[in-house]
Parts: sequence; structure tokens; C-alpha cells
Amino acid sequence: MTQFGNYRPCVGIMLLNRDGLVFVGRRRSKRPLEQPRVGHEWQMPQGGIDPGENPFDAAMRELREETNVYSASLLAESPDWYTYDLPEEYSRKSWKGRFEGQRQKWFALRFEGDDGEIDIDNPAGGQKPEFDAWRWAPIDHLVDLIIPFKRPVYERVVESFVHLAAPASASAGERDS
Repeated sequence: MTQFGNYRPCVGIMLLNRDGLVFVGRRRSKRPLEQPRVGHEWQMPQGGIDPGENPFDAAMRELREETNVYSASLLAESPDWYTYDLPEEYSRKSWKGRFEGQRQKWFALRFEGDDGEIDIDNPAGGQKPEFDAWRWAPIDHLVDLIIPFKRPVYERVVESFVHLAAPASASAGERDS
């Protein structure tokens, strides 16, 4: 995988349950720079593509590493790579200035398990937990839950995958770890 210029190659995962709701996790990070305003700390699973790894395999690995979910099948792949710039104060600290932001390939997956499979405290592969809570959210709420600098990407992801989400049949509840 190339570095796409100064953008880190990454994947994002929209995990949809049977009711058409989308998995979002609340970021666990307590570093001051990563503290978004209350309500904007939620995101869908995402992460970097390892050298030589194809994007779909990276998406499945990241999903397991962040949620412990194995029971998921591919619904769709985004038609394009979506890019966002990190604010300078984030990029200097997060990646030591190596990247200006991320270039992401997104995948919509259907969650075929039950909620008990999701384990954000003990994710696969001995990874450090990235989320401290999770919930199912309606697709039309996603953009409002994310930190503002990622919103243009989330708008494009929602536009690409909205046809896969059925109307929510019940209100989503937050689950603390």
C-alpha cells in the first residue's frame, strides 16, 4: 500500500445491524488534544492499512481489533477513497507530523451475530481497547456524533451507504463498559 502522499492509508467500517442501525463507539482516549466536545466523541471503527494488506482485509482486522466482531458480511464498498485533513495540533502529536490526515476506503458490513459478540473491553488480538462505550445509532444521526473535522467524510459515507439502512425500529441505547 502506498502512503497516498502525506495521507495515511486507512479503512472505515459501517457495521449495520438487522434493524439498519449503525455501530458507533465512544473514543476512550483521555489525551487532552483528543477530547472533543461532549456528544462528538463517537465514531465508527476505523484504522490503518498495514503494508501489503488489501483494504477489505484491513477492514475486517480493524473490526475485530476494535469490537471483537467476527460475524459480519460485506454489503458494499465505497466508490472512492475519502480524505480528511487533521487539524495541525492533532497531526503534530498523533503522527509526529508524518501525515496531514487520512485517506480512507469504507466498507458497509452486515452484523450477523448478537450484541453479546461485541466486546470493546477485550478486543481480538490483545489490542488495547479504543472505545469505552458503544451503541447502535440511526444512520441519519452519524454526522452529528463525530468530531467536526471528520464530518465531510461521514457525510460521504452516509450518502454512499444510506440505501443499506432500514428505518430504526427501536431507540438505540448506550452500553458502558
